[in-house]
Amino acid sequence: MSVFREAELRYLAGGRQLGRLATVGADGTPHVVPVAWIYNAVRDTIDVGGYELERSKKFRDVGRTGRAAIVIDDLESTDPWHPRGIEIRGRGEAIALPTALIRIHPERIVTWGLERARSARTVQR
Repeated sequence: MSVFREAELRYLAGGRQLGRLATVGADGTPHVVPVAWIYNAVRDTIDVGGYELERSKKFRDVGRTGRAAIVIDDLESTDPWHPRGIEIRGRGEAIALPTALIRIHPERIVTWGLERARSARTVQR
C-alpha cells in the first residue's frame, strides 16, 4: 500500500518531469534547484537524477544531512487560475552506485489543487 493517496499518484504519473529539490548546506543555508525526478512505485519513493549528480552540492547535502524535500507543481489552468502541486519532505539517501540518484522517502506530504481542499499530513511507515 502506498503512502500516497490516489489523487497524488495520478498527479505523480501525469507526465510532469521537473521539480524543485530543497536541501540544506553545511552552513545551514537552504539550497533549491530544478531537477528531474520519477516516482519509484516499487519503493514508494521519489527518485531524483541528473548529469554528474554525485558531484553536485545537492548530492553532498543529502549525503551529509539525510534530509530532502521536493516540490512538483504546475498550473492546471490560468482562467480560472488553478495552481496545483505536491510537496514531499523526508529522509533522503544519496546513492552513488550503480547510477547516482537521490531517493526521498516521504515523511510529510502537502498538496494543493489536486482535490477540493489543501491537504497536509505526516506519513506513517
